[in-house]
Amino acid sequence: MTRIDFHTNVPDKLAYACRLARKAYGSKARLVLLAEDAAQAEALDAALWTLSDTDFIPHVLAGDPLAGETPVIVTADEGATLPHHEMLVNLTRRTPATLDRYARVFEIISSDEEDAAAGRQRYVAYKKQNYPLTHFVAGQP
Repeated sequence: MTRIDFHTNVPDKLAYACRLARKAYGSKARLVLLAEDAAQAEALDAALWTLSDTDFIPHVLAGDPLAGETPVIVTADEGATLPHHEMLVNLTRRTPATLDRYARVFEIISSDEEDAAAGRQRYVAYKKQNYPLTHFVAGQP
């Protein structure tokens, strides 16, 4: 069953997702970064290129011919054909339709009240469906 990790109180969702991608890439994991819309996907793509002067995280947008060979895929289209199903980082305010395809899902929730409310609704829904859940509050020891 899919394991779902909630990361809440995140001040900058894009920067946080980039750090998760760096960590996943460092552990040789493959992941999909699910953006809210095309604009956020483009911003995430740009952020991955500029994460730091010393880090390189190989990534492409969904649909790229190199997607199958690239460890990090960025998309805003849940219906896209995606080659990886190990990890999903959800930056949206909705439940991913393809949730069950992934071994692990990271729900990234900002401190924005609307985003937090949507995250709480997803948490309750996942709990009712008996998904294994964890919760990490960003900025707390």
